[in-house]
Amino acid sequence: MSQPSTAPKLTPSLCFNSTALRAKSRLKEDFLRISRSTIDDSITQNLNALITPSRDGFNPSSTSTRDIHPRGKTLVDPIKSAAFRNQVLFPSWQSRSDVLNYCAGVATSDDPDDPDLLLRQAESAKDAERIVNERLDPYSARFFPKEPRTEILASIIRNERAVEGIIRSRTWGLVGERCGDLGMGWEDALNHWRAERE
Repeated sequence: MSQPSTAPKLTPSLCFNSTALRAKSRLKEDFLRISRSTIDDSITQNLNALITPSRDGFNPSSTSTRDIHPRGKTLVDPIKSAAFRNQVLFPSWQSRSDVLNYCAGVATSDDPDDPDLLLRQAESAKDAERIVNERLDPYSARFFPKEPRTEILASIIRNERAVEGIIRSRTWGLVGERCGDLGMGWEDALNHWRAERE
């Protein structure tokens, strides 16, 4: 059985890693990418690993005729399925949620260590003194202030949460297909697992 992903040490520098902010997959996004690839992207292989190999052995007569109507995918044993969900899938999802929630909190708080703060303040002061005459220079009204890194981080977190929702929905669909439908969506199942842990 796969091992659940463990979250890295949560610090503001993890969220503000400049290469991660530029979406080039470094520390934070590297954790998300690796966690997704080992658990969600390979969900079919993880579920197949839970199935007990054939007990009957190989029957040569099974190859003599072509089965037009395939039997479908083998359902995973409910006990093994529950163990996989509770020990691997949900803990991995929770680790990723913890990282995203922490970084969202960092994005909404003040950033006194912002290296571009003085530059933005100077640009704002210079822009206030600027005289705009669009007749003489039609491009003079254009002013693109540099975004604070907290706003950039908030945008990245919003995108990552959307990606996370899509991935979890796909994974949960495959889990339901292979383990039997549990009668609830992935959000409800994850919340139920969280409630049981408390």
